[in-house]
Amino acid sequence: MKSEQPQAGSSPFATVVEVEKAAETRMEKVIADLQQGMASVRTGRASIHLLDGVTVEAYGSPMPLNHVATLHVPEPTMITLQPYDSSQINAIEKAIRSADLGLNPSNDGKLIRVPVPALTEERRREMVKHLHHMAEDHRVAIRNIRRDSNEALKKMLKDKLISEDDDRRSHDSVQKLTDTFISKLDSAAKTKEKEVMEI
Repeated sequence: MKSEQPQAGSSPFATVVEVEKAAETRMEKVIADLQQGMASVRTGRASIHLLDGVTVEAYGSPMPLNHVATLHVPEPTMITLQPYDSSQINAIEKAIRSADLGLNPSNDGKLIRVPVPALTEERRREMVKHLHHMAEDHRVAIRNIRRDSNEALKKMLKDKLISEDDDRRSHDSVQKLTDTFISKLDSAAKTKEKEVMEI
């Protein structure tokens, strides 16, 4: 039985369950953030996510590409963009060129074609290195959440809001969460690395 908090105000959490839930929610956000970041890392195949970070100056303000055009991947080495408004076609093409993605778009007045060139071995290795840094940053974020949770538990124990048994159980629980999420993170990073290195 988990102890309830007898007095309000001394801890932001009422129970150890809340501490664990908050840690889990925050760790899920770290994984989601990593997956979003990895989606924009190029693999040998075309993906509309390659253009996720590209914004177009349209109607006086910067807009994401998918707000000004429909994106498709008709074949493994090609992305096509169909602008909603054909007067924006040159602005869209210019935005892709200046996004520093190594892509060379061309348009026929109606459709923009973006060939996705094969990655060189050297470029693949650079991307894998970038992936490793990205994964490590997110690992650190998960460990920081573990630290925050453990500090909240220590404070609850010190304020006599929970028993030593609750404290021990909850520390174990937070450690298990940490291990689970780090293993999810490692497996997502390995999968992406394999995609990048695949020729």
